[in-house]
Amino acid sequence: MTEQAVEIEVAGSVAWIWMSRPAVHNACDEALIEQLTAAFLHLAQQPIRIIILAGRGANFSAGADISWMKRQGMATTEANLADARLLARLFDTIAKSTTSTIARVHGKALGAGVGLIAACDIAIGSNDASLGLPEVRLGLIPATIAPYVVHAIGERHARRFFQTGERIDAATAERIGLLHQVVPPDDLDRQIETIISSLLAGAPQAQAEAKTLIDAVANQPISPELMEATAQMIAHRRAQPEAREGLSAFLEKRTAAWVPKR
Repeated sequence: MTEQAVEIEVAGSVAWIWMSRPAVHNACDEALIEQLTAAFLHLAQQPIRIIILAGRGANFSAGADISWMKRQGMATTEANLADARLLARLFDTIAKSTTSTIARVHGKALGAGVGLIAACDIAIGSNDASLGLPEVRLGLIPATIAPYVVHAIGERHARRFFQTGERIDAATAERIGLLHQVVPPDDLDRQIETIISSLLAGAPQAQAEAKTLIDAVANQPISPELMEATAQMIAHRRAQPEAREGLSAFLEKRTAAWVPKR
């Protein structure tokens, strides 16, 4: 029987995805990877505004499950490739979600756990969290997580931490851009709620298009083509019902229709 490795909690337009393997520190194996992917895909079809990714127990995620790694070590190249593709699909699913995503980081976040954080839009961590990319110390490389981690921290920081495998304390993770904010453990959920309130104040489709905008302009030269593309984007957005409602709400000094009552 397949282990139930993920729990989903929904409250109105906010969903929590809990990695629920506390006995192994929410380490990734086939079941967790497949169930996390399925959870994000399922919630994408629901009227959900925000998804929070969190871990049960003492740690966010300790990376790869030891038993899974042993099986990989004995598997064929084809089987290893299939497993790696499943993991890559998980990160891609999170990163391409049109729903706003938040990583709630506490305890240890290692290897694939760092990839999960980097794939989310926003990452809020406890100030006693400990992160790391220890793959090279096992003779491996942080391959499937690299596109997201390098985007988050930049090539310069990646050159250090991909090669040293050293632990990254929460303050350093915040400084290099892996975490957006760190707070005392007792304030973690309160700060998550603050971020949720800020996100719910925004228009859902505008937020989804803002994510598309970032992908379109990131690392691109400022060219006439890019200027035209962004002009087209804002012209399109101004004509949408959300924009009309947002302007009306502002002028009438009322709450926009998309803001839920909480």
